[in-house]
Amino acid sequence: MSEIELRELRYFVAVAQELNFSRAAQRLGMAQSPLSRAISRLESRLGLRLLERTTRQVTLTAAGAALLREAPRVLAAAEAAVARAKRAGHAGPRLVVALKPGGDGGLLRDILAAYQAPDLPPAEATIVSWGGPSALVRSGSADVALLRSPFDPDGLEIEELLTEPRVAALAAGHRLASRSRLRRADLSGEPLPRWSDADAAMTAYWSGRDPQSLAAAWPDCAPPPPDTTGPLVSDLPQLLETIALNQAVAFLPASTAARYPRTDLVYRPVTGLSPSIVAVAWQQGSRSPAIAAFVRAAVEIAERNTEAFTAATP
Repeated sequence: MSEIELRELRYFVAVAQELNFSRAAQRLGMAQSPLSRAISRLESRLGLRLLERTTRQVTLTAAGAALLREAPRVLAAAEAAVARAKRAGHAGPRLVVALKPGGDGGLLRDILAAYQAPDLPPAEATIVSWGGPSALVRSGSADVALLRSPFDPDGLEIEELLTEPRVAALAAGHRLASRSRLRRADLSGEPLPRWSDADAAMTAYWSGRDPQSLAAAWPDCAPPPPDTTGPLVSDLPQLLETIALNQAVAFLPASTAARYPRTDLVYRPVTGLSPSIVAVAWQQGSRSPAIAAFVRAAVEIAERNTEAFTAATP
């Protein structure tokens, strides 16, 4: 990067996001004067005005706004490259696979067995919270991730492996527990759990109000108001306890429900609900033979599972 250094780019991003030199300097842990001089030198070398400064405010120019759109991605890619280089340089390299609890659709054990070969580094799984697997791949802390919908493909290569229905999880004593099948509309107004740190897309999906679910559940009319907000949860065991206490209902992938049978819970098929997709993800542009071998193994195992399920379905 001949015209701009990563350090200068980091300085610019801090000022552009804060729109205040004093706050940006505090965020960077430096004095305001050298920060201002660094931005001025950057503008001079680029021959562009990135920021408009007055005694009262700082605003972005069109050029500054364009640079801000790209700069965070460049910084993140550089940090990820360093993280991968450090990991590769350590003795005994490993292929790190990131996933959240239940995020593999029951595939991981077979994928790891299919991946093993003498010329490949051993694979090691790391279990993280919601949203964490893709973040670890982007940061370079993991090589591949197994993701469940909804997921953000930005900066990642994605290969979908498995599509499965979601089911309603209810307390055994719930008023609808005796039904053999439910519609999404039957559960309107029920309290739904809130996932900690969930963004808008994830909240909509797990509450059955993503665009696909809304179109399927209420195709000919406007959907009802959002359902009652239930308790805040941060992991699957906490979610299941909350449901068992009849404080909320939830929509879970069928494979997750099959893994956690409980006498105080019932799982019921639901129409008018988008499915759950399991995918394997890795960094865009990767040429790692180990990652390619893992993806091939994942696709092969997913195809076998799909064929077995199809053969067993009446």
